[in-house]
Amino acid sequence: MSGAGGTADFFYREAQRLGYVARSAFKLIQIQKQHKLIAPGAAVLDLGCAPGAWLQVACQNLGPLEKGGVIVGVDVKKVKVPSAHCDSRVRTVCADVMALMKQQARAMSPQERGFSVILSDMCPVVSGITTKDAAISCELGMRVLSLAVGKMKAKDSDCIAILEKFQSSTEPDPDEDGILRRGGSLVIKFLENEDIPGFGKFCKEKFKKVSLLRPKATRSSSREIFMELRTVGLQREAPKCSDLKAQAQPAAFVRVWHRESAAEL
Repeated sequence: MSGAGGTADFFYREAQRLGYVARSAFKLIQIQKQHKLIAPGAAVLDLGCAPGAWLQVACQNLGPLEKGGVIVGVDVKKVKVPSAHCDSRVRTVCADVMALMKQQARAMSPQERGFSVILSDMCPVVSGITTKDAAISCELGMRVLSLAVGKMKAKDSDCIAILEKFQSSTEPDPDEDGILRRGGSLVIKFLENEDIPGFGKFCKEKFKKVSLLRPKATRSSSREIFMELRTVGLQREAPKCSDLKAQAQPAAFVRVWHRESAAEL
């Protein structure tokens, strides 16, 4: 490869050298380093987990087995838990996130108490039609938000427009409660588009912290961008494992604009 391909080759080679199943592992590694999402003993839900690189990185951040914790990966494809960097705390479920009920997702969590971290690396199959791909990406993102926080209402007119545009009016999920624990964190991948600022504005009504980032391992040709969200309150899996430092950060919406053409591993 030439140009940006040199960077792509670097992360690909590093993934192979370190035993990660995909170069996307380095995206979560950077997000974790910057935002300290996953504390020892955390309960993590990984949506769109194939081929398993984020499962590997998440497990590495759970701490030793005696700290506890669990990681559940969900994907429309059947995903085998990678042998490297994963242990008995990692499992996968084959399911369509768009049809997944909150009660079903909550039942996957420890004591059915929900998850402290929800990760979504989901992306539509890229058609090459920018507006179509972006719209599907936003629908996926809205679905993840719905699972995380439950029934969503907006105050601002612009935010109401975003809900009406991307939230399905026929969603057959009567459960109004979300599965993200108080003090938890959420990461959602989007394809960058003109609706992202509206999403950020809407999320600022629901979350203590909202920020955007583009990891270095993202291909230069890709339009993907990640939104990191933090709820109000302290994250408590078990008192000895809580990560309290990241909770004092003020709300912020960082606008980052890049050109991307496809979301890739």
